[in-house]
Amino acid sequence: MPSASNGCVRPALLHLGWLRLIMEENPSPGPQNESQRRYLLGSLIFGHTVIHWYQQLFPIILPSIKDSLGLNDVEVGTLSAVREGAGGILIMPSGYLADSFAKHRRWILAFALACCGLAYFLIGLSLSYLWIFPGVALIGVASAAWHPASVGSISTRFPERRGTALAMHGMGASVGDTIAPLCIGALLLVVSWQTLMQYHLLPALILAFILWRSLGSFYRDAAPGPSMKTYISGIKDMLRERSVLAIMVAGVFMSMGRLSVLTFLPLYLSEDLEYSSLGLGFYLMLLYLMGMVSQPVMGIVSDRFGRKVVLLPAYASLGVLYLVLPAASTGITLGLVIGAIGLFFYGTNNIATAAVMDLSSSQIQGSTMSVMSVFRHVFTLPSPIIAGVIVTQYGTTAAFFYAAALLGLGALVIAAIKLPRKPAVA
Repeated sequence: MPSASNGCVRPALLHLGWLRLIMEENPSPGPQNESQRRYLLGSLIFGHTVIHWYQQLFPIILPSIKDSLGLNDVEVGTLSAVREGAGGILIMPSGYLADSFAKHRRWILAFALACCGLAYFLIGLSLSYLWIFPGVALIGVASAAWHPASVGSISTRFPERRGTALAMHGMGASVGDTIAPLCIGALLLVVSWQTLMQYHLLPALILAFILWRSLGSFYRDAAPGPSMKTYISGIKDMLRERSVLAIMVAGVFMSMGRLSVLTFLPLYLSEDLEYSSLGLGFYLMLLYLMGMVSQPVMGIVSDRFGRKVVLLPAYASLGVLYLVLPAASTGITLGLVIGAIGLFFYGTNNIATAAVMDLSSSQIQGSTMSVMSVFRHVFTLPSPIIAGVIVTQYGTTAAFFYAAALLGLGALVIAAIKLPRKPAVA
């Protein structure tokens, strides 16, 4: 149990009724009691909110970076590719560390938060295109460090409600994704983007220390990690499953489309539709706001009726919404379409992750996340550059048609596979 001195830093999310209700309805299968499980889940939701506040800063400042440094569309796409590439390189080692050194997961999680602040501090200091690369790469490093450790912890402790717990973790991300665009968009009206980014270093370091201190007693009694033989065998067994490979292929199409939209939607809003930074922040907020509502629902439905029941409609709906996005160019219509995209934009990945973890060993849950991420990063990496070339030729809206085609392919892959109706319980 956490010591009394840790009480002052417990995330307020622990006391929300929905969290308590779900945990009480699903008794713990392991030695940890419900209070501990709620505390850990709430802490990771809080940390995920912070991580995604920092992750979401990048698309908000991207138009300012482009304008300040005089970048073209391909160079802008390359920045997104660098962020994805850095995360992809480190995601597999991070998963191995999360599984093999479970007692030290709090250090990994705190390191991820600290990396966020350092990333934007470096970006704020950058005076040229090449100098901005290290800061952009660190954004990917932070994501690679956080997700295997946090998702592995949640998946292992909530096998009977894996989809719901991961969706709640994702809802924390939606909170950060929702409030960051509007807040940062407003601040950019009065503060330069370079100064604002440098100011993000200290809060990241403080929050990293709080999380490290808060989770001090949670991983001390963690079971020893798998041997190298068991580790490799578990990954091989997972990759032999055709359904796993199909989900990962569909996830590649999803991520390729998502990254292209994240790269060029801010430019479309600021350049084509001529919105201010505040307007840009408002519409990007809508992109994530609906995910706060939809993710728990998607998780519960997937736990009760199967992952495919959620994945297939989500892929198909996103493809259609990307197609109609250019037609909804003003006011309320634009807000409705972006909000509808937000219903599926982030949470679908959580359900896909739960589907793969259902079919993998409980000893390599962190590495399962890493294998999925490596597979996704390798093929997703060129996507924003490809989109940049298409945009150069045909205009910004062409990026959305490109993304729609990718989601259509992903929906076809999901439609062709069979997944168990009920998740397996380790």
